[in-house]
Amino acid sequence: MFGQAMNTQQGTSQVYQIKVQGMVDQSWSDWFEGMTIVSERVSDDATITTLTGAVPDQAALRGILLKIWDLNLSVVSLARMDVGTQHRGESK
Repeated sequence: MFGQAMNTQQGTSQVYQIKVQGMVDQSWSDWFEGMTIVSERVSDDATITTLTGAVPDQAALRGILLKIWDLNLSVVSLARMDVGTQHRGESK
């Protein structure tokens, strides 16, 4: 019952935004389960890459985080986006 309480929207994908330190090229999108990849230089020596996209379940999210780990990238933030939130890397 605890698992059901934690996953109230079972069967629906959630949109996540994951920010990592470093540059990830857009060509890696397929490897990251089709996520949109946007890199932004935040200073002369630092780049932040934002991966945004629908993730079907927690196991898939863990798989994406393991890929980030495999690339030796540091996660800056991870957020689940509300439905209707812009998620294609547009600036507000």
